[in-house]
Amino acid sequence: MRRLTDWTGLSQAERGASIAMGNFDGVHIGHQAVLAQARQPSAPLGVLTFEPHPREYFAPDAPAFRLMNAESRAHRLEKLGVDLLYELPFDSRLAGMEAEDFAREVLAEGLGVAHVTVGADFCFGKGRRGTVALLKEYGTRFGFGVTIAELVGMDGQEISSTAIRVALSEGRPRDAARMMGHWHRIDGEVIHGEKRGRELGYPTANMGVEGLHLPRLGVYAVKVDVLEGPQAGSYGGAASLGVRPMFGVNAPNLESFLFDFSGDLYGKHLSVAFVDYLRPEMKFDGLPALMDQMAADCAQARTILAGL
Repeated sequence: MRRLTDWTGLSQAERGASIAMGNFDGVHIGHQAVLAQARQPSAPLGVLTFEPHPREYFAPDAPAFRLMNAESRAHRLEKLGVDLLYELPFDSRLAGMEAEDFAREVLAEGLGVAHVTVGADFCFGKGRRGTVALLKEYGTRFGFGVTIAELVGMDGQEISSTAIRVALSEGRPRDAARMMGHWHRIDGEVIHGEKRGRELGYPTANMGVEGLHLPRLGVYAVKVDVLEGPQAGSYGGAASLGVRPMFGVNAPNLESFLFDFSGDLYGKHLSVAFVDYLRPEMKFDGLPALMDQMAADCAQARTILAGL
């Protein structure tokens, strides 16, 4: 999959796609339905999205809400067969662009799209004044087809990123996975931590979680994909998401212990899938009690993962 961050000066191979357009936060099954309708045998499959998310641009001080960072979203879209990912920089230029100008300059002249598919609730352009009806009108005027995908529901409820956030906040990763069509994941680079886990016999891969909506803090059974390096592959594990109350007040991070793994992961990129919530964070009366609980957590996680 080719990732592009501009709509100007593209080669012929980077133009002419049939695109799905939207933010695709979580790439849930509603988004996947839009992607499915965007596929055409005569054109490459593209996705047009924005980075940062427009909501982050307009409300930079609001609480973090994103289910996926750009890296995680790109990994998921690549797995779904996307050929071209247009991650357009959402800045003052795009924020102030009228809907008609966006359709003409970005979609028609810049990307040269063959077809555009969006969800029924999609809005675009300055002040979100561009509706799906206007998009169809502009498509006719500027020479690209338009498909409006109906919203997808489950159990009588519309599937949305908001509903997924609620499930994750309540410690229900399996419910979130049903709506997403895949496990919720946090992707990123392994960074140096305080190495307490190694001293306790449970070396962990530490990852930052800045800018993301966090699932309920606590301990999880996880599946970990090591995305690069000689140890690349999939591993079971147990992970702690939180502030480490045994050791004072800290910024939240994700610490994953990979089962049956040996090697150095610093600087490598991981994808951590949340499978089941095991327990909340706890403060123990000393390290022996903590180590006993960690052993129990790992045993429980192994049992859960063996049943998948």
